[in-house]
Amino acid sequence: MTVGTNSSPGAADAAEERLHAAPGPRAAGESVATPGAVPPPQAASAAHARGQVRPGPSTAPSTVGVTAPRAAGPRTAAQEGFDIDPDDLPDGLVVADHTGVVICFNRAAGRMTATDPARALGTLIDRALPLEDLDGRRWWALTDPYGGLATRRGQPERNLLLPGGREVLVSARYVRERPTGPLRRLVVTLRGTEARRRTERSHAELIATVAHELRSPLTSVKGFTATLLAKWERFTDDQKRLMLETVDADANRVTRLIAELLDISRIDSGRLEVRRQPVDIATAVGRHVQALTANGQDPGRFLVSVCRPLPDLWADPDKIDQILGNLLENAVRHGEGTVTIDVSPHEKGTAVTVTDEGPGIPEESMGRVFTRFWRGSKRGGTGLGLYIVKGIVEAHGGTITVGRGPGGGAEFRFILPVSAPAYLTQ
Repeated sequence: MTVGTNSSPGAADAAEERLHAAPGPRAAGESVATPGAVPPPQAASAAHARGQVRPGPSTAPSTVGVTAPRAAGPRTAAQEGFDIDPDDLPDGLVVADHTGVVICFNRAAGRMTATDPARALGTLIDRALPLEDLDGRRWWALTDPYGGLATRRGQPERNLLLPGGREVLVSARYVRERPTGPLRRLVVTLRGTEARRRTERSHAELIATVAHELRSPLTSVKGFTATLLAKWERFTDDQKRLMLETVDADANRVTRLIAELLDISRIDSGRLEVRRQPVDIATAVGRHVQALTANGQDPGRFLVSVCRPLPDLWADPDKIDQILGNLLENAVRHGEGTVTIDVSPHEKGTAVTVTDEGPGIPEESMGRVFTRFWRGSKRGGTGLGLYIVKGIVEAHGGTITVGRGPGGGAEFRFILPVSAPAYLTQ
């Protein structure tokens, strides 16, 4: 396949070349120079048609510099005359001139394509960057940036294949002299697919977990309700009550799961709202301990220590209940022995520590405790609770850590800073 130009360079190209050759300040615009041995435009175009273009002896400069005269109003980095080295960019960058010859091939592009940037300079872009779509078709022949429609402004990001089958994300920008004029520059960016693959796997795991967690309670609800409707007269009142209590518990389980999913969505998108009010954190801890003992836990299993005076705490009471509920439930379900809750003042605000006497968390798992789907044991749960707890604490401007307690069990500690609603601080 041959990449050629669909027209000869106009006055803008000639003016640009004079500006690049002239000393002193330049007008705003790109200043990537073409290799010195590239033939004149007319000769280069003919040579491309014959496939005879070869790299020249010189290489493209390592810096893309932009300098502009001072103007009134806010100034951009380009107007300040900052130099941008293509090798400093995190993504691969490949730039071809109006004849399809590569004039910039940064190191990131070299790493992704396993190509020496120095050898890529001065070659045709379809040879320096041989790309195929997922069906094995040559991408440059399909898109035809130099001979296609003059109204096109680029190519959106898409998955393409390099030689050997390695997948990359590629997008292109067509730089023209005027909206429908000839192509002056072809700018191509390359990006690895690893981060996107991880995100896709995370979403797939979330969907699979949700489907699994929803299936069990919904199956139970459907089974009991269908049985009651079909054979209502055959059951005693006690049997009916037991079935309805089971249905109610499973419905609550579904409700909690949906609430967790909504929290995850808000945390990931940065839309988790915190409605600050005065919160008595010691009273909140006592209320959660009473709820656990009312549900059958031994009151002697809990030890609450409050060091007063505590600083004023302005937080979202519902979110604080969610944090305490998750941490105490984890300590009861996965831990052993006494569960100690310590509330004390901290130089940054209020610190709450929840410790159990169980086997604790292995050292190699400490870094994954607050990630999605992490489970400390096989005793149930979605593995989303601690991820949500971390998001809520950070939404309050606080921090949360995990470690090993004095008795060898898990120790969770979160610190909430002193704060107040905006209308009280203005």
